Amino acid sequence: MWTDVVDLRDFYESSLGQTARRMIRRRLREMWPDVGGMRVLGLGYATPFLRPFLGEAERVVAMMPAAQGVLPWPPEGPNATALVEEFDLALPDLSVDRVLLVHAIEHAEQLRPFLREIWRVMAGGGRLIVVAPNRRGVWARIDRTPFGHGHPYTAGQLSRLLRDNQFTPLATATALFVPPLTSRLWLTSAGAIERLGERWFQRFAGVVMVEATKQIYAPTPVRAVARRRPVLVPEGVAAGTARSPAGPTTALPISLRRPSRA
Repeated sequence: MWTDVVDLRDFYESSLGQTARRMIRRRLREMWPDVGGMRVLGLGYATPFLRPFLGEAERVVAMMPAAQGVLPWPPEGPNATALVEEFDLALPDLSVDRVLLVHAIEHAEQLRPFLREIWRVMAGGGRLIVVAPNRRGVWARIDRTPFGHGHPYTAGQLSRLLRDNQFTPLATATALFVPPLTSRLWLTSAGAIERLGERWFQRFAGVVMVEATKQIYAPTPVRAVARRRPVLVPEGVAAGTARSPAGPTTALPISLRRPSRA
């Protein structure tokens, strides 16, 4: 079940949401330090993390599933969001260089068609980053934030899911070690807590992040093999080999008339 877009917007406008955005955005930027001249697509509710790419990428587009809802973005310029079905992204094949999934994979109702559609629109050398709640983290256990809804994953589970759907995992990362509390003390200490968690407590991060690329296989030519198959011929035609456009066939002397009754 998808989280409503209004609830997502309200969370990221709160002090806790702004802290979460900073922590996750920092890790994303480390994984994608340069997207110059590329086409970037955000799926789910990725708009809080797309702004650093606006002045750098050739084009940045955010697509939100119909079951979640859509809000215009960015507020200061032309709208760059669209409402789509998760199994129909309405984009040409091989048209996107970078795909970012946030608040998406844990909610998708048709997961395999969703990932297959992402595979279709990604360019040959494209990259994908999936951000999902960490099954071992505290954030996945508290439903006051969007990370407490949907299906959480470990990094290993997320990597296997991508491999099973024709993606090759390249790197993993974690973020959001600060507890999901609104205390000013915790929020002002978020940077120090992140550095400590990245060094000693990676298994207990709030989110896991997996970067992957699409698998591309060369087609294997199939050699046509002529096969003999039985056909029905009228009675009186001698048994033997008949020719047909599909190749040689073996004619069988099978009567097509009904047997007479005594």
